[in-house]
Amino acid sequence: MRTPRPIDEKAQGKVAQLLRQTKTKSDFQRVQCVWLRARLGLSSEEVAHAVGWSPGRVRQIWSRYFTQGERALLGVGRGGRFHENLTRAQEADLLADLLPTAQAGGVLVVSEIKARYEQLLGRTVPKSTIYRVLARHGWRKIAPRPRHPQSDPGRQAAFKKTSGSSLPPSSSGRPR
Repeated sequence: MRTPRPIDEKAQGKVAQLLRQTKTKSDFQRVQCVWLRARLGLSSEEVAHAVGWSPGRVRQIWSRYFTQGERALLGVGRGGRFHENLTRAQEADLLADLLPTAQAGGVLVVSEIKARYEQLLGRTVPKSTIYRVLARHGWRKIAPRPRHPQSDPGRQAAFKKTSGSSLPPSSSGRPR
């Protein structure tokens, strides 16, 4: 095993100061990984045991600290849109053309939006992608359909004539 790279006194002081300034648990743990090595000279296994991470993760934190400095310890979040087709701004531009139609109460056809999206992207995408884009930008269907597709006006009229609400009220004045 090779000798660990030393961390000078000035850097140790900055790391100790960062340890007091951190706001999140993950930031604190990353700074603590470097501080435990710098101040106490612990190995990656010992630091991993103290922090609750794996030794490989601790060595990764150390490597990033030595290449990027203090900025590698703070604000390194997880997640993100790594597989996005278009940026949020591009999606907003695509939907901006449809906004006047939507505000006027017009019907938006997803297959037309899908065709525009695919033309912009240069390849095909599933229809669910378009629904996710609409949801991501706060678009939703708010108008109910005017009538059920299987409704029968003749049967509805017959039901109204024979329903219980067409009976005369009782003599006591209370509903039955």
